[in-house]
Amino acid sequence: MSDVIRILLADDHPVVRDGLTMMLSTQPDFEVVEAVDNGLAVIKRGEALRPHIVLLDLEMPKMDGIETLRQLKIHCPDVRVIVFTAFDTDDRIVEAIQAGAKGYLLKGAPRADLFAAIRSVHQGEMLLQPIVASKLMGHISQQGQKVLPEKLTERELEVLTLMADGKANKDIATTLIITERTVKFHVSAILAKLDASNRTEAVSIAVQHGLVSLT
Repeated sequence: MSDVIRILLADDHPVVRDGLTMMLSTQPDFEVVEAVDNGLAVIKRGEALRPHIVLLDLEMPKMDGIETLRQLKIHCPDVRVIVFTAFDTDDRIVEAIQAGAKGYLLKGAPRADLFAAIRSVHQGEMLLQPIVASKLMGHISQQGQKVLPEKLTERELEVLTLMADGKANKDIATTLIITERTVKFHVSAILAKLDASNRTEAVSIAVQHGLVSLT
């Protein structure tokens, strides 16, 4: 049972909730612990059930998806959130990432992509659908980034490159033959130097500056 990924669904459309529940239940390593229809319920049931993953729509009654993301960081800091929504505007994507989303997929994505996103995010990685990543980087480019306040060290660039490949901290540690604690130190330094609030934003900024490339 320890290998089962516990998922809390949040969507205000009952047909979508039922469909997602049935679809996710076809995977032996997924367990849908509950499906709720509003943001307040996400917080309440998240605290009670402690799922590994919350699959969250942004258009939610009582508390919208962005505020729900912010509250989850406070009340359920270990829960990882994947936004699964029809909203593909730059502002909504940026807001969701800044609020703590670890993944962002648009409704209509192939089921295989959704399955892969859940497994990747559960393992500590961050996953953006290619079209979403493109919009995010385009938004950052249009706004214009500030000049980097400090130059990244050679080791920080190595860590950043592996982050861009979607590697979790433990995988980065294994690749570079350093401790996971050291990786966390480097990641914190990278976020500070790039003035980024999370790993995804850091990678996006780095791509814009030509520090790394997405393959």
